[in-house]
This record gives sequence, C-alpha cells and structure tokens, in this order.
Amino acid sequence: MRLVPVPALPEIRFYTAHPGSGLRRLVDPEDDIDANDDAPEPQPPYWAYAWAGGAVLARYILDNPMTVAGRRVMDLGAGSGIVGIAAAKAGASEVTAAEIDHNGVAAIGLNAEVNGVEITIVHLDITMGPPPAVDLVLAGDVFYGHEVALRVIPFLDRCLAAGIDVLVGDPRRHDLPLSRLRLLAEYQVPDFGEAKGATLKPSGVFRFEAETAPALAGAIKPSP
Repeated sequence: MRLVPVPALPEIRFYTAHPGSGLRRLVDPEDDIDANDDAPEPQPPYWAYAWAGGAVLARYILDNPMTVAGRRVMDLGAGSGIVGIAAAKAGASEVTAAEIDHNGVAAIGLNAEVNGVEITIVHLDITMGPPPAVDLVLAGDVFYGHEVALRVIPFLDRCLAAGIDVLVGDPRRHDLPLSRLRLLAEYQVPDFGEAKGATLKPSGVFRFEAETAPALAGAIKPSP
C-alpha cells in the first residue's frame, strides 16, 4: 500500500490501495492476478479508501477543533480510521474506533501510528449493545444500505438518550434519515469508488437529533 495524503485532508496521511497492492485478494482470495491481465481490477476493500462521509467529518473536525477538544470520542464504523485520527489531532481526550473487519482494524493501527496519534480499537459490532462510554459519536458513511440503517438508527437513539452527541457525515445516500438530521456544513470531496478526475459532489456534516412527531412519517421502515 502507498502512504499518501487523504484527498481533501492534507493534514492526514493514510495507506491506500493501488493497482499493484494486491488488496483485491482480500475481497476474492481465489483471484489470480496473473490469470487475465485484461480483466477489470476488482474493488479493493472498503477500508483502503477514504469515503466521502468520513472525509467531510474529518474536515469539519479539523476546521472546528472545539467540536472534539477534551471530549471522549468514538469513530463508528471507522474503516481506515480517518475520522478518529482527525479527532485525536484536534485534541480529543480519548478516541475509540469501532470496526468489525479484522483487516480494517490493522489498517486503523497503521494509519494512527503514521499520524502520531493513539486510538483504542474495538473489534466488534457495537450497534446491538448499549451506548459507549463517550461524549461524542462520529458516524461517517454508516447509512450505506437499508439493513444497516435499520440497525444503526436505534443505536444512535440509545446514544442520544444517554446524553451522547452524534455527528453524521454522508453524501446523501438513499438511506440517510434526513428527517432526523440538521445540516451543519458541506464540503466538496471525492467518494469511495469514484473515478479519478470525477466531478466532486457536496457531502454533508449533520447533527443527529431526537425523533419528533413530524419525523415519524419520514423514518426508515422495514421493507415489506
């Protein structure tokens, strides 16, 4: 992997994929990279790239360090750890990264070390359990699918009920619960899987807020 600045975040470097990295074997262990040189390059694992939601959250934190300064912070679904790294650089008292993929856990450790910060890693799915012992949850790109959204929203509600603030970063994917969000800022950043040179789209940083009666109609419901 190559150590490069994160797009839109020159303050942070991370290890990312390139055509010769061989990371596609982590997606398809049976793949033979020499079998067909003309075959399209499979997408490397999600944690090998910066996603738009994580990038906007990290950018917002670095631009507004008082958001995290002196606070215990959790990076939910941390991926490559970019959001947690930004929080640590901005003065968070403690940073925890929750990530279920064991290779992602390794990537977070490498990226934290090269950026000179300390991050505690929780290698499990915390969304089915009680809220963590933190002051702020940073949730970048956690609404990438319907079933995931159905699991994440109740967890974030439990966090709010416990007095934990929640910030969400997302490029307005289909399952983003907009009725529960208040826009704080927008940034132009690339997203995971976008072709090099593609037009950048605005991605938002939102505050996740408690459900109110008018929001009930817009809540995500299970598919029939």
